[in-house]
Amino acid sequence: MHVEHNLAHHRFVTRLPQGDAVLTYRITATGALDIRSTYVPPAARGRGIGGALVEAALTHARTEGRMVIPTCWYVGTWIARHPEFRGLLTPDAAGQAGG
Repeated sequence: MHVEHNLAHHRFVTRLPQGDAVLTYRITATGALDIRSTYVPPAARGRGIGGALVEAALTHARTEGRMVIPTCWYVGTWIARHPEFRGLLTPDAAGQAGG
């Protein structure tokens, strides 16, 4: 599955026959990646697409040396299941992902 990073619009996108799956974020004043929402078209859910978007965003954050705020509930749940990414959470956000 190919995930595109649209840096100008602060989003990661996977193009699907059912429509685009999209993860949106913003960069906070402290430079953290605040992941705001994750959307996968209903007909494409349950196939790991949302997880692929989250992993791409977290890998990007790690590469850029940014901390993460999982404002989107799905991102917090995903990080709780993937403890190798918990170190990216800002101290205030650690509780949102079962930290």
